[in-house]
Amino acid sequence: MFSYTIDNDLELQLIHPTFAPKIHRLVSAQREYLSQWLLWPPHCTKEEHFSAFIEQSLHDYATQKSMVCSIFYQGEFVGNISFNSVSFSLKKAEIGYWLSQEKQGLGIMSRAVNAMLEIAFVKMELAVVTIAAATENRNSRRVAERLGFHLQGTLPHCENFNGRLVDHAIYSIKRDDWLNASQ
Repeated sequence: MFSYTIDNDLELQLIHPTFAPKIHRLVSAQREYLSQWLLWPPHCTKEEHFSAFIEQSLHDYATQKSMVCSIFYQGEFVGNISFNSVSFSLKKAEIGYWLSQEKQGLGIMSRAVNAMLEIAFVKMELAVVTIAAATENRNSRRVAERLGFHLQGTLPHCENFNGRLVDHAIYSIKRDDWLNASQ
């Protein structure tokens, strides 16, 4: 099973069927918070929903379409980060993520996204990585900006959160820019 140790406190692990109960517990406890910026929490109410998601995610990983990892902070499951899509022909990927409300502000997501950039640019030899964040989601946007992503523009009406239409800020970072900033 793929795992990536970021530091003594933080590790990414390829999503695994045994994680379904952990994900279900965290999402159940923070459904209202997570539903501000994610479409799926109101609809994923049973452990079986997460088991099905994990099964599909592992299939997509095997076919190199995506890669979903769980984030563990000090041994505790705290969220997920993923390449929502990967295109080897275009040499690009899109990162998506979510984090427990209680673990915000500890630098967890910035370190996790930076680890995913290393995987994308060094191990997978991709050329560009993008992040799409709701324009009002300042925390998510700050992660992208802190890591050197460039705002490419805004796309209107990208998601509908129960009648609330959300615009997306689209960020990207190129391999050479990330490598130069990492040195």
